[in-house]
Amino acid sequence: MSFLASLGALELGFIYSLVALGVFISFRILRFPDLTVDGTFATGGAVAALMISHGYDPFLSTLCAALAGAFAGAVTGWLNTKLGIMDLLASILMMTALYSINLRIMSGPNIPLIFNPTVFSVTQSEAMAEHIWRPVMLALIVLAVWLLTNLYFSTRSGLAMRATGANLRMARAQGVTTDRSIVGGMALSNAMVALGGALFAQSQGGADIAMGIGTIVIGLAAVILGESVLHVRRFILILLSVIIGAIVYRFFIALALNSDFIGLKAQDLNLVTALLVTVALVLPKLKKLIIKRDLNA
Repeated sequence: MSFLASLGALELGFIYSLVALGVFISFRILRFPDLTVDGTFATGGAVAALMISHGYDPFLSTLCAALAGAFAGAVTGWLNTKLGIMDLLASILMMTALYSINLRIMSGPNIPLIFNPTVFSVTQSEAMAEHIWRPVMLALIVLAVWLLTNLYFSTRSGLAMRATGANLRMARAQGVTTDRSIVGGMALSNAMVALGGALFAQSQGGADIAMGIGTIVIGLAAVILGESVLHVRRFILILLSVIIGAIVYRFFIALALNSDFIGLKAQDLNLVTALLVTVALVLPKLKKLIIKRDLNA
């Protein structure tokens, strides 16, 4: 794999680490099977691309994209907590609605950003090449999100959210407003996903209606791979393992697609993704079987 391909994999790894952090909040902290992310990833890209193409500041556009994702996630949580719709079904309903909403936002299937300023171009120094600056800037963004996320979950509100996911009845008995925690957690989760979508659109030169397809699988793969790579208990390190999982996942994908002897092509991306997720799910079970066999030997 070439140096440029490695930088591209690292760049996408940082972008999808934001998605993985969002998926981690919904699936691991809140125990909420959220498929909304397939829609909010595209929503983030659509809102950012629309605003940038109309001359708005790229950073303001990216912030608005994250807020749009937060609103969509909050609606999913509201459908579940206030209307009593099952969590999985509520997320499917929102994901389905977002497909049409995204088409409305873009007034079509895509918005190009080839000649428009982005958060990367407006901050780039002449002393650093673009293909190097983008991973560096994304690393700084992910670092900030990682630290702020850990800081938030150390607050009273964040601890209440963690308690809600750990034991809903016990959290209610302790006076936690669980409905608010679920809605807030879903908003935070999808804000991160939409932020990733906004950065993805600016990195790849445009937003597309199909850019969010399979996002949930990528997020889950990153979370599972991260947990397999790092076995940690401290919350800040658990968040770090999710980020590492996303980067490792993208490198595996890039390595598989750039290895000529395997013979895989771009259209095999979903197949490779499915195989990686399967391996990540099976590995922990294989480890347990090997340890059990060694103990019985």
